[in-house]
Amino acid sequence: MENSKFIQYKNKSIHYRVFGKGEPVVLVHGFGEDGNIWNELIKDLQNNFHLIVPDIPGSGKSEMLDGDISIEDYADVIKEILANELSEVSPTGGDLEGAVVVMIGHSMGGYITLAFAEKYPELLNGFGLFHSSAFADDEEKKQTRRKAIDFIKANGAYAFLRTSIPNLFAGKQHLKEMEDLIEDGKKFSSEVLIQYSYAMINRPDRTEILKTFCKPVLFIIGEKDNAIPLQASLQQCHLPAIAHVHILQNAGHMGMVEETITGKKIIEAFLQNI
Repeated sequence: MENSKFIQYKNKSIHYRVFGKGEPVVLVHGFGEDGNIWNELIKDLQNNFHLIVPDIPGSGKSEMLDGDISIEDYADVIKEILANELSEVSPTGGDLEGAVVVMIGHSMGGYITLAFAEKYPELLNGFGLFHSSAFADDEEKKQTRRKAIDFIKANGAYAFLRTSIPNLFAGKQHLKEMEDLIEDGKKFSSEVLIQYSYAMINRPDRTEILKTFCKPVLFIIGEKDNAIPLQASLQQCHLPAIAHVHILQNAGHMGMVEETITGKKIIEAFLQNI
């Protein structure tokens, strides 16, 4: 059963949902999405895990944060959600001491997960990058994002998502899911997509986190992913001491809807192994 909750963070209302019981698992969505992107995965995982599914500020039912916001700020929001949700089950009570989670981040959610791993490694029992990367943007990628910002300023958030979302899929086999995601794009403001874009442009390289993190790291890679290319993913998946690497052969950047069953099995096996 879904339980919808809100916290206050810097005078903004931040929304998250919780499902099931068991070891806590955080599912962090990406750019142009909200927590609903995980709904198919939630159906199965809620039987064995305590799922915590936030809407990143500016997405879903969460209000946008003010000012120049970084990926690290979004990681801090996740920590506040965990403080609200898990402090009552902490062995010491009233704080997060002794509480640990597994965090899975899709795309930009993976960038947030890595920032969280850098700031709060003691709170993680493992993490997963679902079509994501520890590399910083190179100059070409930064320029692409700046062009996207200009397009959004000129044409609006929905126009941008309508043109960009189809490129995230490997083909046209999932037209309904693609159209649903495009329709959800009407909920986003231009301001928040621009805020996300600058946060991604400015994020640092975090491959050192992969090298130093001593607990399991999951990589789910789309063979036909145009946003996080296969070769770029393969260049980093050997870095952790304990790595679980899976390539979805029929997926682009949206494996949770392009290869739903396989994605579920991979994540469930990773969680059960931990």
